[in-house]
Amino acid sequence: MRELDIAVVIVSYKCAGLTIESLKSLESERHDPGIRIRAIVVDNASGDAQALSEAIQSNHWSSWVTLVTAPRNGGFAYGNNLGIERAYRERRPTYLYLLNPDAQVRSGAVATLARFLEAHPEVGIAGSSFETLDGEDWPFAFRFPGLMSEILQGMEIGALMRLFSRWVVARPMSRVAQPTDWICGASMMIRPSVLASIGGMDENYFLYFEETDFCYRAKRAGFPTWYVPESRVMHIMGQTTSVTDISVPPRRLPDYWFESRRRYFVMTYGIGKAIVIDLAAAMANAVGQLKRLARRRRRAVPHFVRDLLRHSALWPQNRVFRSVRTYRPPA
Repeated sequence: MRELDIAVVIVSYKCAGLTIESLKSLESERHDPGIRIRAIVVDNASGDAQALSEAIQSNHWSSWVTLVTAPRNGGFAYGNNLGIERAYRERRPTYLYLLNPDAQVRSGAVATLARFLEAHPEVGIAGSSFETLDGEDWPFAFRFPGLMSEILQGMEIGALMRLFSRWVVARPMSRVAQPTDWICGASMMIRPSVLASIGGMDENYFLYFEETDFCYRAKRAGFPTWYVPESRVMHIMGQTTSVTDISVPPRRLPDYWFESRRRYFVMTYGIGKAIVIDLAAAMANAVGQLKRLARRRRRAVPHFVRDLLRHSALWPQNRVFRSVRTYRPPA
């Protein structure tokens, strides 16, 4: 088997300690004789560059870890595109591997994804299974969100979720590798031909929905996404952003979450259908909130319906959308 050059991109924002632990988990993976791993760490203008640089030097990682300091915090997609561009500047990699700073690879995780792509040349993107910090399984991949999924998620009625499970976004996965719509961007390996065809993630997404959009554009271009459970990664969810932290009560979602959501639905379905989805989601969430109040459950996201409608494409001022902004490697 040929030696595989894997360029790992880690985007760090005010989480230098987590990033260093992530690099430590990668270090042992470099001993695989068929895999050559190099890492590009992008400090997304967080002020952690000095701490990261000192860690790279003190751990003697400078031969395989490159630190890139972003001129601004342009978001997750922007940071990953900077890292991918730097990887290509050194040499064209066999595969690109995106890894969250709050994730640590388990033994063989990187090689497993690379060898899966080697054995399945028709697959464009491959992702891992996850475990929590406590070692519990988190075996999920995802379906593309749409009208039905927004209604089901808003109403939050268990019987309906079970009856219409084929439309629920979060998809429990078995221990067998299988195709899926999209995977968590915390551990995502990408075939270079995907980037050559559609570019990287869209930088118009500051945070959230960027990997959903990326996998959708890849699928539309003929590159399917697969979930590969033999590759296992520990992911401390909610450490790089409080939005996904399930250990605390729900908080009001930031504006950029709704802006990303709006862009995804409009770019995927068009303005008309995106408006219909927003109105249906608002009504479903209102029903869900009444149900929670009746059962004295108050774990709803504060002001969700109000914020959703305020950011909806229903309003003319919310209908201006830039074309995809991304990095596309040279031919």
